[in-house]
Amino acid sequence: MIRSATDADVSEIGALIRELAGYEQRADEVRWTEAELSDALFGRDAVPRVLIAETPGGDIAGFALWFPTFSTFRGAPGIWLEDLYVRPEHRRHGHGRALLDALRNHTDQRVEWSVLDWNELAQTFYRGLGAFPLHEWTTWRWLPAAETPET
Repeated sequence: MIRSATDADVSEIGALIRELAGYEQRADEVRWTEAELSDALFGRDAVPRVLIAETPGGDIAGFALWFPTFSTFRGAPGIWLEDLYVRPEHRRHGHGRALLDALRNHTDQRVEWSVLDWNELAQTFYRGLGAFPLHEWTTWRWLPAAETPET
C-alpha cells in the first residue's frame, strides 16, 4: 500500500533517510534534527512531499521524497524525485514500482532523478521501467559559504 506521509511518520522517515545515506556511503552528511526534518517536510512552508510504502502487515518498507518542478521549455510542471528507498528486506516485492507508479499519478509530465554511477542495481531497475539516463547534463552544486565544497 502507498500513502502520503504525515507528521506522525517523521521518525520513520528519518530512519529511512539515515539508512539510505548509509547505503550511499554518505551517512556523515545527514545533519538535521527530527524537529528540523518535521518542519521541512510538514511545516507551514514545506515544499517536499513524501510517499510511504507499507507492507500488508503495516511495516514501512520504503519511501519516495519528491517536489514539484517546472520546465520552461515544455511550459509544464514536472516532478523531481529526490529520494527513493526500499529497505533491503522488502525489495523485489513491488514497493519501488508502486512508489513510482503513485508518483506518476501526480503528473502526466516528466519525472527526473539522479542515480549514483556505481548503483547498478538501481540503474537496472529504472531501465526496466523504461527510464533512461541523460548523458548531456552534469549535476552542479553550490554550497553555503560555511560548508566545505565536495571534490
